[in-house]
Amino acid sequence: TTKFGRNLSRYVRHGIGVHHAGMLPKYRRLVEKLAQAGLLKVICGTDTLGVGVNVPIRTVLFTALTKYDGTRVRTLRAREFHQIAGRAGRAGFDTAGFVVAQAPEHVVENEKALAKAGDDPKKRRKVVRKKAPEGFVGWTDNTFEKLIASEPEPLTSRFRVTHTMLLSVIARPGNAFEAMRHLLEDNHEPRKQQLKHIRRAIAIYRSLLDGGIVEKLHEPDASGRIVRLTVDLQQDFALNQPLSTFALAAFELLDPESPSYALDMVSVVESTLDDPRQILVAQLNKAKGEAVAAMKADGVEYEERMERLQDITYPKPLEELLFHAYNTYRKSHPWVGDHPLSPKSVIRDMYERAMSFTELVSFYELARTEGIVLRYLASAYKTLDHNIPDDLKSEDLQDLIEWLGETVRQVDSSLLDEWEQLANPEEMTAEEAQERADEVKPVTTNARAFRVLVRNALFRRVELAALDQVEELGELDAEAGWDADAWGEAMDKYWDEYDDLGTGPDARGPKLLQIEEEPQNRLWRVRQTFADPNGDHDWGISAEIDLTASDAEGRAVVRVTDVGQL
Repeated sequence: TTKFGRNLSRYVRHGIGVHHAGMLPKYRRLVEKLAQAGLLKVICGTDTLGVGVNVPIRTVLFTALTKYDGTRVRTLRAREFHQIAGRAGRAGFDTAGFVVAQAPEHVVENEKALAKAGDDPKKRRKVVRKKAPEGFVGWTDNTFEKLIASEPEPLTSRFRVTHTMLLSVIARPGNAFEAMRHLLEDNHEPRKQQLKHIRRAIAIYRSLLDGGIVEKLHEPDASGRIVRLTVDLQQDFALNQPLSTFALAAFELLDPESPSYALDMVSVVESTLDDPRQILVAQLNKAKGEAVAAMKADGVEYEERMERLQDITYPKPLEELLFHAYNTYRKSHPWVGDHPLSPKSVIRDMYERAMSFTELVSFYELARTEGIVLRYLASAYKTLDHNIPDDLKSEDLQDLIEWLGETVRQVDSSLLDEWEQLANPEEMTAEEAQERADEVKPVTTNARAFRVLVRNALFRRVELAALDQVEELGELDAEAGWDADAWGEAMDKYWDEYDDLGTGPDARGPKLLQIEEEPQNRLWRVRQTFADPNGDHDWGISAEIDLTASDAEGRAVVRVTDVGQL
């Protein structure tokens, strides 16, 4: 259970639900089920509740008639208003529904002040009216009436023919020309627009043919194809990411013998994924906050601090290498120019810091958008799992992929279960996928992933120890008797002997972690050895891993028993 989950548990026990896109899918499903059962009196939500969910609602209260659309604050469109307001008084549940719009906060405060003044003209004149905040986009009862009377705006088609679409159709069995003709003509687009799409599809096909990406066959092959990809892709290669083929080419630039190979492969994949804006903004804010603290400690003047902050950004591993490769690749594959490369480090950052999902959300203060975080992790896992050829997956990379998949499943498996159901509809129905999503498998079932979880949990403590963050260590291990004072005392002895504690690739490798399994007790005894500068390897952390408790909590439950010399 996440921090938001604990808060939601408290809310629903009082008959109050919360529903928005930033929530984990399992929490949204819970609120929907409780509402359908009539167990919630109030649901605080965004317009996500107005789409696709059959929930009996008698009254809809708009706290504002404006919304932030990702770029600016604007007045609701008529279609958006009717979509939400239409939830009031559902057929079969109510005979009537009510829609209420709340006035802007400063207007409400002014009316309260006037009401308090009563009918006395002198008192009413003395009331100091609050002004709207600077840049505020307001609304009035006229706005409300206008939205009620307005017809919803016509829907505008967003259909586009893309290189990715054509590659996906060509990659699957059957006649690609017939499939594309059906797609482009059997739709609700006006004929003029259909012809435009057909001309673009032909132009894209010719560019793929000229670029040697596809070839036309004289006779249909065993799968009925009359055109096929010339690039040799593995069977489950996912072409849903526009830059999938670029990533495949970029993998060849990396050195499999490099200690950072697994993480570099992750960075290539992450650069091709859509940006999780909320996470990147949080990373940028964190980086700027740390930089400001460091500059203040160094006595840097305010003006210079502000100037230096302009150069700070979120982590972008391999940025120079990737952009050089991208520009070269684009010369022979011009369509990738429609999809800009975006180096970033979310999975890599999470793994390097040895953080769990909960720790990642807490570290970057993303509790309100943990659903967005999980969707990004799930998307990255699917791309890593399906788009990296098996012969390029080192042991470390396989461990990382298993760890990421298990991390997603333990938080909320619905994103992966639904994806697997769509990929293999004959093996699982949508209802079965939904039921399966509500059943959490014991975390110790996937032994490989659980070992990585254990390794990360121990290495997280090594990193905190290297930074001398004993307060954070105390928060992790106080229940086991290792509070901040105990950690501080143990690490003081280490620092008396050594002036550094390694946290590089070798320091977190499996060679410095010994695991002794006791299946009969459902217990692992582990020893995480410190990478001291002399290579003595005589200091470390001893701990027990409670498998039963780990299954119950969906994470590696670590109980530190000793920190010191062997």
